[in-house]
Amino acid sequence: MQYNSEPSPATWRYSGNQLKRWRTKANVSREKLGEASNYSPDTIKSMEQGVRMPTPRVLDVADELCHAEGLLSAAKDYLQREKFPRRSQDYMAREREACSLCWYEVALIPGLLQTKAYARELIGNHCPPLDEETVEQRVAARMERQELFSRKPPVALCFVVYEAVLRGPYVGEEQLRHLLSMAQLRNVTLQVLSFAAAIPAAVMGPMVLLETRDRERFAYADGQFASDLTPDCHRRPGRHPLPGRLRGP
Repeated sequence: MQYNSEPSPATWRYSGNQLKRWRTKANVSREKLGEASNYSPDTIKSMEQGVRMPTPRVLDVADELCHAEGLLSAAKDYLQREKFPRRSQDYMAREREACSLCWYEVALIPGLLQTKAYARELIGNHCPPLDEETVEQRVAARMERQELFSRKPPVALCFVVYEAVLRGPYVGEEQLRHLLSMAQLRNVTLQVLSFAAAIPAAVMGPMVLLETRDRERFAYADGQFASDLTPDCHRRPGRHPLPGRLRGP
C-alpha cells in the first residue's frame, strides 16, 4: 500500500466550503476572520479549500462573526483531529499489534525513542507548518506509542540508527541520555551503524520490519513524499547483525 498525496477527508472539504459560504454571505474578509481567530489569511483559505481541517476556534469565531447561529460551530462534532498523518495511519495500526519490531533509521531518532522535547521540535518544524493544536496532538500521540515498551507480554524491539542520526539537529544531552536508558531494557536492542561501515544502500531511507501477534509480517518504508506498507514480508524481524550496540554508563 503506497501513500502519496491523498484527497482531504470529505468532512474537511464540506466544512471548509460552508465556512467560505457563510463568510462570503456575511461579507467577512479572510483577513478579518484570520485576525479574530489568530490565523493568517492563507491558513483560512486552506481551511476553506479543505486542505487543512477547520479548527474549532475558527469555526466558533466564524459562527459569531457570520451570525450562523451555531450552524458552523456544529461542524466540530463531525471533525476529528487525526493523531497521525493519513499516510502513516495503516502502519500505526500494525505497530499497536506488534509482537516484534526492527527499525532502521537514517536521519532521525526513531519515533518510539524520542523525548517529548525532540518530538515537538520535529513536528513543530513541519512543512507546510501545522497549527499549534495539531502539533500538541501529534506530540501526545507519539508519546502514547511508547507504551509498546511496557506491554505484556513484552514486545521484542530492535533499533539500528545511522551515526548521522546522533549528530543531527535537536539531539541534545537529554535525548542521548534517553537512548542510553532505553537501551538497558531487556526487550530492547539499540545499535549504531558507523560512518565507516555504511554502504550506499544504508543511506537510502528508513525502514521498519514488524510482526504482529497474528504472525502477519510487514515492511514499512517512509519518505518525505510517499510511504509504503508492504504485507507478507518474508524477512523475519530480529536482532540486526550490525556492530556497535549502544550501552548505558
